Amino acid sequence: MGKVIAVCISEKKGTQKHAVPSAKFLPDWGIENDAHAGKWHRQVSLLSHDKVEAFRARGAEVASGAFGENLVVEGIDFAALPVGTRFRCNDVLLELTQIGKECHSHCEIFKKMGECIMPTQGVFTRVLKGGEIAEGDELVILPPALRAAVVTASDSGYVGQREDLSTPAAVELLEAAGYRVVHTVILPDDRAMLGAELKRLCDGDLADLILTTGGTGFSRTDCTPEATMDVVERPTPGISEAMRLNSMKITPRAMLSRAAAGIRRQALIVNLPGSPKAVRECLEYILPPLSHGMDILKGTTGNCAR
Repeated sequence: MGKVIAVCISEKKGTQKHAVPSAKFLPDWGIENDAHAGKWHRQVSLLSHDKVEAFRARGAEVASGAFGENLVVEGIDFAALPVGTRFRCNDVLLELTQIGKECHSHCEIFKKMGECIMPTQGVFTRVLKGGEIAEGDELVILPPALRAAVVTASDSGYVGQREDLSTPAAVELLEAAGYRVVHTVILPDDRAMLGAELKRLCDGDLADLILTTGGTGFSRTDCTPEATMDVVERPTPGISEAMRLNSMKITPRAMLSRAAAGIRRQALIVNLPGSPKAVRECLEYILPPLSHGMDILKGTTGNCAR
């Protein structure tokens, strides 16, 4: 666990960052009013306070933000952590995307000291979930995130005739729940192709949770449940039953869903409906209790005995 020593921003690129009492972190953007925020992988930079203090002990006169860092945190050696590490501070969720960076033009600190610690000790993150961080807040390292994949079944989407809105909805909710989405793909309503992709993801240990969207209805081409049951080794019917039960409160047509779910090796496959609205409704309902099931599947907790 670390403690936030300083929160820093700069309104314009090319200017030194300065400390502020607190800042608002925006999802998939960065810090509000910070010049380095944007739709890229280096939205928020972090630097260990311990590294800064060691640098100061050598005679460097540097204030918080002098290295271009957004957060100065005591108690965490960021450069020793792997890419993909996640941090939580209040409601803010950050994911480490890069360690260090190439220094293209030596800064004033380098000219005076002969080196700068940001290229080797600084790390960069993207904002998965927004909120506010203030000086003195606690920042914690989260356990490694489970990997998720989304496989969409759609003939029209596969050939580019229909925009896929279900995958972005699923990805948004998965990331908000702490999953790391490692793969998304659109395939036609083809039982063999869908089954092969599900098998590849499971047998290659490429994802822990695999969500499918579409192909669960009565249409002649709908075959996602069949493709799923072709590959699962242990069915988990309770998940699909729970989704149908909850969705029946919204529309009686939910009874027409043929969605299935099951386990293959160490991965769980869950069929979701095809509409973005239904995807959101189902995921919002199942993701909280599903976390316990995933912990059991991955061996990180015990069974559900009461």
